[in-house]
Amino acid sequence: MRASEFLIPTLRETPAEADIISHKLLLRAGFIRKAAAGIYTYLPLARRVLAKLERIIREEMDRAGGQELLLPIIQTAELWKESGRWDVYGEEMFRLKDRHQRDFCLGPTHEEIITLLVRNEINSYKQLPLLLYQIQNKYRDERRPRFGLLRGREFIMKDLYSFDKDQEGLNESYIKMYEAYKNVFRRCGLEFRPVEADSGAIGGNYSHEFMALAETGEAVLVYCNDCDYAANVEIAVSKAIPKEITESPAPLEEIATPGKKTVKEVSTFLNITSDKLIKTIFYEADNQIIAVLVRGDRELNEIKLQNHLGCKHLVLADAEKVKKITGAPIGYVGPVGLEGITFYADLEIPYMVNGIVGANKEGYHYINVNPGRDFEINEIFDLRQVEAGDPCPQCGSVLSQARGIEVGQVFQLGTKYSKALGAYYTDPQGKECPIVMGCYGIGVSRTMAAAVEQHHDDNGIIWPLSIAPFQVIIILASYKDSEQRTIAENLYKELSASGIEVIFDDRNERAGQKFVEADLIGYPLRLTVGKKTVTQGTVDLKWRNEDKETSVTLDGLASYVKEMIIREMEKYK
Repeated sequence: MRASEFLIPTLRETPAEADIISHKLLLRAGFIRKAAAGIYTYLPLARRVLAKLERIIREEMDRAGGQELLLPIIQTAELWKESGRWDVYGEEMFRLKDRHQRDFCLGPTHEEIITLLVRNEINSYKQLPLLLYQIQNKYRDERRPRFGLLRGREFIMKDLYSFDKDQEGLNESYIKMYEAYKNVFRRCGLEFRPVEADSGAIGGNYSHEFMALAETGEAVLVYCNDCDYAANVEIAVSKAIPKEITESPAPLEEIATPGKKTVKEVSTFLNITSDKLIKTIFYEADNQIIAVLVRGDRELNEIKLQNHLGCKHLVLADAEKVKKITGAPIGYVGPVGLEGITFYADLEIPYMVNGIVGANKEGYHYINVNPGRDFEINEIFDLRQVEAGDPCPQCGSVLSQARGIEVGQVFQLGTKYSKALGAYYTDPQGKECPIVMGCYGIGVSRTMAAAVEQHHDDNGIIWPLSIAPFQVIIILASYKDSEQRTIAENLYKELSASGIEVIFDDRNERAGQKFVEADLIGYPLRLTVGKKTVTQGTVDLKWRNEDKETSVTLDGLASYVKEMIIREMEKYK
């Protein structure tokens, strides 16, 4: 490919909308252009990267026994109502009506429609197990699309669905996909970590996310260096860490705390540490008001709360409702003296002695509050968000913390969809049994952005060789020098004929500009044809991820480059 004929609209300045490195560089390097909020056009360079990602994914899915198909993007409301998710999925679903006023949606995911297919086509145990996958666009109406390709409203995704006779079969399919995912992300050159995760709106009881480690990642994960435990903080297991009790319960006392509502304000005013406070937080869980108690220095994990309660909707109770229940504004509320409210407490709360809570009276708090004596707890379970430094729930060692970009997730769905949608098979005894399902997704466009987040420097992108748009760029230093042009043309043809993915920057531009743009775009290997090529018969060779540049003789260069490319590609197998 010749750069003079290829659409690569690079930008000198970063668009104001871009706030993370992948968004900035993919815009500046001419890979993507914004069409609307959270919706992007993929330009030719990006399409080449995506094609390589898709090829890697297809190879690993096919190797694991997957069969590719293509499902409709537009799905009927009736099908989603049959599964029970039409009213549950929320405002992220793009909903539309056809000319007959029938309800449809743009597929945010495809569990319903793949289950419909299997319901109609599979009826015997002899047809199972079955692994079906597709690569196509998904649509989710994000409230705040941001971070370029990391959180968009239209994105490219691979989703595979497994169909088995029983849990044992699902376990085997799950392991296959788990290992296949590790192969995919390793071959893409990502530094990643599989972590235990919440199943979210997809459902199911068991799930892992594959996190590309990056400081810009929205997800937070904790992991143990002494065992294999790793989990998204949304579901990471915390243990109670009781402190040594050095005091006896003291009499309950009400004290004035004028204008002090936050944990920090109250702690400073009373000259105590924040772990002495008990935060009381009111929620509406499926329209029922509940109260949750966590220590003042801890953060409540809403995912854990919602999963434990099994409620469909969980939102913070508004200030007006809280005041009606407690008689006080938020910041002065507490569990003492409240009746008719169900109290859920984190594991650490029962260990607290002489704590501080709101007195349900504006400008006042209680001190010397003791659970069991001054208020009753209805249920105690793991409610807080795990932090770095907490003990590992498996081995007790100290947990570390990192940020990550979710590039893939695998789910054990069980019979959630097969029972709801009537996907059954007949076993050898003639009995009808629900098909046991799994779901496995990879964000293809997100993986491209994650690769940029991990592989870049101040000058631009540094693509892993396995997914780079081109493996090699030839830069013609002087367009006006006919000898340089002839040598560069011949080298380009020779490299292309040997099967190397090469782009020839044959433009009549300054050499300096070509070098800058080559670094910005991130081609792995640069070959420069310049004065030394004419006078000495050498070409300057430089890997994008290295500082040094070496001179290589022109004779046998194509074979030499091909050998280097083959050797380098071994790292991604």
